[in-house]
Amino acid sequence: MFSQVKRRAGIDTIHGGRPLIMGILNVTPDSFSDGGKFSGLNAALQQVERMLSEGADMIDIGGESTRPGSDPVAAGEQIQRVVPVIQAIRQQGSDVLISIDTTLSKVAKAALDAGADIINDVSGGKDDAAILTLAAQTGVPIILMHSQGAPKTMQDNPHYDNVVQDVIDALDERVNAALKAGIKKEAIAIDPGIGFGKRKQDNLDLLAHLDALVAMGYLVLLGTSRKRFMGTICDVSEPSELVTATAVTTALGVMAGVRMFRVHDVRENRQAADVAWAIKQSR
Repeated sequence: MFSQVKRRAGIDTIHGGRPLIMGILNVTPDSFSDGGKFSGLNAALQQVERMLSEGADMIDIGGESTRPGSDPVAAGEQIQRVVPVIQAIRQQGSDVLISIDTTLSKVAKAALDAGADIINDVSGGKDDAAILTLAAQTGVPIILMHSQGAPKTMQDNPHYDNVVQDVIDALDERVNAALKAGIKKEAIAIDPGIGFGKRKQDNLDLLAHLDALVAMGYLVLLGTSRKRFMGTICDVSEPSELVTATAVTTALGVMAGVRMFRVHDVRENRQAADVAWAIKQSR
């Protein structure tokens, strides 16, 4: 099982503890839901404090938007955006777990050097294979996400023969690449990549079969937060109005065995996860 790092002091295996909430901190000008809101250092630190007070177990910091249609951001620019935030969090004495949301090994290394603990790669190590080597050498956990195509074009007519099996097969291939690079099995988590090169029905099919992903034997991260496909169901166009919809998927994920949830709205999803977990424990 995926292991939760304890600030580089070692690795503690999670033994059936409550689901983990990962709070999203986009220090970008163009993220789909909160672009520009937390690009300043003070605003970013205030958001971290707020998410921690609402029950976040970790903070996921990213300096590049991966929304549909977005352009890639150079490593140097990503580093300029994320490293000062990570350093400031550590300078304030916070021991919160920090994951770096990037596909580039150079960015990941700079973030780890600044105090990050986990690598979260939406390309699953495909964009820069050196990121797998980095994770192996440093011993930090890595989250491997499934995506079909680059963010710029991933929503241009994506197609699957069987989306659940296709995603499982693709994730299995990325897991094998990680293992071959020297990453330990217990340091790997997987993410089906909801909204990344998927149609509405693809997303629904994956959510209906989360148990099949859990059965792969790795901690599963679910990231549905404020995603557009839920807006089409709810007839809502503003991502910020999809907080309740997101919390519903969090509860369903807990019941299916998902252990980690990447969200914008920590308080609501913390409550949804905790109630679902209590119900699941009573079975």
